[in-house]
Amino acid sequence: MENILLFCTILTGLLFAPNKQEEPLSGVIERGLNVSRQQTLLLAKEMEAKENRLPKTYENGVLQTANYKSWISGFFPGVLWYLYEDTPTEELKKYAELYTLRVMPAKDMTSTHDLGFMLYCSFGNGYRLTGNKSYMDVMKVGAESLASRYNDKVGAIKSWNSNKKWQFPVIIDNMMNLEFLSFMALNTGNNRFKEIADKHAKTTLSNHFRSDNSCYHVVSYDTITGIPHAKQTHQGYADNSSWARGQAWALYGYTMMYRETNNKVYLEQARKVALFIKNHPNLPEDKVPYWDFDAPDIPKAYRDASAAAIMASAFLELSSLDKSEDRIEWLKLGEQQIRSLSSPLYLAEPNTNGGFILKHSVGNFNKKSEVDVPLTYADYYYVEALLRLKRMQNEK
Repeated sequence: MENILLFCTILTGLLFAPNKQEEPLSGVIERGLNVSRQQTLLLAKEMEAKENRLPKTYENGVLQTANYKSWISGFFPGVLWYLYEDTPTEELKKYAELYTLRVMPAKDMTSTHDLGFMLYCSFGNGYRLTGNKSYMDVMKVGAESLASRYNDKVGAIKSWNSNKKWQFPVIIDNMMNLEFLSFMALNTGNNRFKEIADKHAKTTLSNHFRSDNSCYHVVSYDTITGIPHAKQTHQGYADNSSWARGQAWALYGYTMMYRETNNKVYLEQARKVALFIKNHPNLPEDKVPYWDFDAPDIPKAYRDASAAAIMASAFLELSSLDKSEDRIEWLKLGEQQIRSLSSPLYLAEPNTNGGFILKHSVGNFNKKSEVDVPLTYADYYYVEALLRLKRMQNEK
């Protein structure tokens, strides 16, 4: 009889036990930042003796690195500066300064549009947090280098150099370099930088987007007429598909441009892109997108944690800028993406993953390059999103 009563008591407890409570967001944030600190310091120490090298990815058990010429060079120092901002230790500052200086030669490069990624993420964050004037000197040179790629006839900054396929290619990623120019206009009084950023954003808005508010990856312009002659892809599944990271760049870029200009045209574009992502039937339940929304092997297609991290950071910022009722949806999406990226599926166990923070990103699937691996820019935008969400939580 006692055994039967005990069984009934246990069964009743199981049937009526409350559901396991969701981890508080504050706990998710701190857990994510703690892992980020451990992993980033591990990687910083591993790379310290590799002179002039910066981490790129970790593939097949091998750490892949790059020098200052790579478009990804500024992200690792940027992660260090963000972590220093959250926990200002001398160790984090030492490594942030060390790896930032490794990017310095990029300031003279006029053969790339990626100077915003390279210099603003590193020197920009460093200047913001320390006021180091030498950082501003580097960025002044870099901003001029970036501005040299602007073509007034086209009304845009040239992304890649001309080739047989494209006369004047502009990729959606290029929107991300406009924050650097906006920052430099504000800090130097050089309104030309601001004008270039604004014109580039308007040109891109006019030519990069389809009727459903998804965007092309590459639009190439005729240099004589300034009119697009090709709309294609380089990293997406097809010319007319929606490459996930491209949609993330668009969302982030127009949210940022609204913040910088207060031009509601940019806010409306950010909202349109946000709605496209939110309502897409191929957006998985955990909100970490497949590498392309139109990949033919969905649901078996690879996920792209880097796209989710960029989107999360953008959704969080959009939720604070958009005064419509949709801001609740943007916040919910950003929070969901942060929760997913902070789960064991995507967040690395300390002392694994080559020192990188997130797993399961896709660089260039078409080239079979960096597929289902950690990527330094995924880590950067993940930490940025964590800090944005932490500030929002603290302001409540």
